[in-house]
Amino acid sequence: MVRRWADYKTEAWVQWCPGCGDFGILAAIHRALAELDIDPRRLVVVGGIGCSSRSVYYVRGSNVHVIHGRSIPVASGVKLANPELEVVVVGGDGDLLGIGGGHFTALGRRNIDLTILLFDNSVYGLTKGQAGPTLPVGVKTKALPYPNVQDRVNPLILAYASGYTFIARGYAYHVNQLKDLIKAGIEHRGSAFIDILQPCPTYNDMMTKEWYEERIYYLNEEDPLWDPRIRGPEDHVKIPRIVEKMLEFGDRIPLGILYQDLTKTTLEDRFEQQMPGYRKAPPALRPISVNGRAPVHPFKVFKDKLIET
Repeated sequence: MVRRWADYKTEAWVQWCPGCGDFGILAAIHRALAELDIDPRRLVVVGGIGCSSRSVYYVRGSNVHVIHGRSIPVASGVKLANPELEVVVVGGDGDLLGIGGGHFTALGRRNIDLTILLFDNSVYGLTKGQAGPTLPVGVKTKALPYPNVQDRVNPLILAYASGYTFIARGYAYHVNQLKDLIKAGIEHRGSAFIDILQPCPTYNDMMTKEWYEERIYYLNEEDPLWDPRIRGPEDHVKIPRIVEKMLEFGDRIPLGILYQDLTKTTLEDRFEQQMPGYRKAPPALRPISVNGRAPVHPFKVFKDKLIET
């Protein structure tokens, strides 16, 4: 069966503001999944709270909508319970880097085979435009009474310092290029992070479509020899330039794959080394039995331990 991008759409009404960058990101997700021909029965999309996390209703799969900031630990549990599933996390900068920041860094050091898509508009869109973790200091958007007093989190540097083995940046309105980045992130073995810049036409009146498009450029177009892959110790000489590009955000903003480490093992591989057979019989696929018998109703198992009320 050859799947089309429309095969990954659902019947749910898409509830975003007109012109929101989320529409472009959703289109790129649908197209990436179709080109990879991923079976929706093997796909799990996990989102937290925010405009972006509503994507779980718009992509066909066995999806999970969780509480604020907790999408990564839930996705980690899903993936470790059944490594054969393709698991993607969707969330905004507030969800993943604010309340979920600790989980974001923990995933990098574990290098679980997940793909993290950060919908980055620098504001809390769902709760009416407060400053998000990626909003630069001194910027006053329409919802703020005063300019932002906190400096911005650099998602790329945070991901690199945390241990992510695939780091990229895309732009929501460039659907074809973003689709290719999402495909590359899903195909990568390990924790993949894609920072997706997007305008918020409702609340961020500073970092607009025009603002972004005056600044963004693609690394592989400016430098056809750009190669961020780390295959061995000899490639570590690339790191200073990679970090330099990750730090670049202002008059010029680089897009594309910024870093990919092909040398590190995933947590799933390390589990297999310590527990041979883990991949063939992960927890989600193991038979449940009580004293060697077929599964029975929990009440019958625990009835002698229940307190009558």
